[in-house]
Amino acid sequence: MSYEIEKTEAEWRAQLSPQEYQVLREAGTERPFVGEYTDTKTVGVYSCRACGSELFSSETKFDSHCGWPSYYAPLAEDRVQYIEDTAMGMRRVEVRCARCGGHLGHVFEGEGYPTPTDQRYCINSISLTLRPAE
Repeated sequence: MSYEIEKTEAEWRAQLSPQEYQVLREAGTERPFVGEYTDTKTVGVYSCRACGSELFSSETKFDSHCGWPSYYAPLAEDRVQYIEDTAMGMRRVEVRCARCGGHLGHVFEGEGYPTPTDQRYCINSISLTLRPAE
């Protein structure tokens, strides 16, 4: 895959903390219920921590009680990329930043949450930066 923002692994390591690198560049997952934005109610826009691309709005954030921030839709479909993930013996859909390829989390459907899309974008807090509304 090629992305608008391409950097060497050394450049990514220099830019990101070890924990950010592990999640964003190696498709890791932060522990549940410890992320900075898991319970945040602040109004604003969530951007990719690696490249700054605006990805999610607080308007689509909801309480899923799953341990990670959850959204029912991205700001726009072209902001994220979907990749089939069969790791760990299950079929999931990985969500990446479409601008830099940073791993964000996974999207799940049909779980019964009362949202307009019946989707849950389960996103690592460490993959995001919140810009509060003014």
